[in-house]
Amino acid sequence: MTDMTALVTSNTPAANDLPAMITLDQLAREMKIVPREARMMLRLAAKQVKVYPNLGKDHVARQPWQWAPGSKALEEAKKALASMPDGK
Repeated sequence: MTDMTALVTSNTPAANDLPAMITLDQLAREMKIVPREARMMLRLAAKQVKVYPNLGKDHVARQPWQWAPGSKALEEAKKALASMPDGK
C-alpha cells in the first residue's frame, strides 16, 4: 500500500497541472517580428476561418494570444505570421 501512495503523490506535482504556454511575445521574438504587428496580423488571420480554422477558435477575445506547444492553432499562427509581407 505504501507504494501506491508514493505513485499517487509523485504523479500529481503542481508543475504538471498547467502546461507551459507559448505567448505572442515569445513567438514574435522567435520570428523576428514586432509584437504589435504580429498581433494585428493574427487578428486578421483569425477572421479567415477557411484558411486558419483553429486560430480563431482557440483564441478568446480580450485575452492574450497564447498557445499550447504543438497545438494546431500554434502552427496556424506561425503560418499566418510567416505570410506577413516584409515591407508595408
